[in-house]
Amino acid sequence: MSDLLLVRHGETAWSADGRHTGRTDVPLTARGVEEALSLAPYFRDRHPALVLTSPLSRAVATAELAGLTGALPDPHLLEWDYGGYEGVTTAEIRRTRPDWSLWAHGVPPGDTAHPGESAAQVGARADRALARVAPVLAADEGAAVLVAHGHFLRVLTARYLRLGPEEGRLFLLRTGTVSVLSTEHGLPVIAGWNISP
Repeated sequence: MSDLLLVRHGETAWSADGRHTGRTDVPLTARGVEEALSLAPYFRDRHPALVLTSPLSRAVATAELAGLTGALPDPHLLEWDYGGYEGVTTAEIRRTRPDWSLWAHGVPPGDTAHPGESAAQVGARADRALARVAPVLAADEGAAVLVAHGHFLRVLTARYLRLGPEEGRLFLLRTGTVSVLSTEHGLPVIAGWNISP
């Protein structure tokens, strides 16, 4: 079975500030461009069988700068919809909700463009993304690569490991990195995490 490679997009102004960046299409910063370019040597001699990317520009640009050609957009790879917390930092939220955690408490609804999602809803999208790549991984003809967002990829990792979506809280994921999901003796494992080539 082939590996599943996860790429978190490069830095944006909002990720640098710790702002929840779900569906808002924020571009890469200069540092984010550098992070994405730094991934190119990692992928230079790899020939993935499938590359999927979130439709948001920060993920698409990261894939292009990393040299991942032929990437297909997949709306299942969009970031968590943070609803009323879109663009807000955890510190700001905790001024009125001191014990708040995205993983435990979720988000309030926002406007029509940001209705919000629960962990279970994000987990369902992650399951659909994993179902799409499963035949490619089983064919063992090359890795599949997903270029997406921090919280979404953390949920996807939890689901790959057969954990509940809220267990994504266990997997800190840095911008501009590669992580590797694999198998050992037929069981899902993490083979590499937060690799910065």
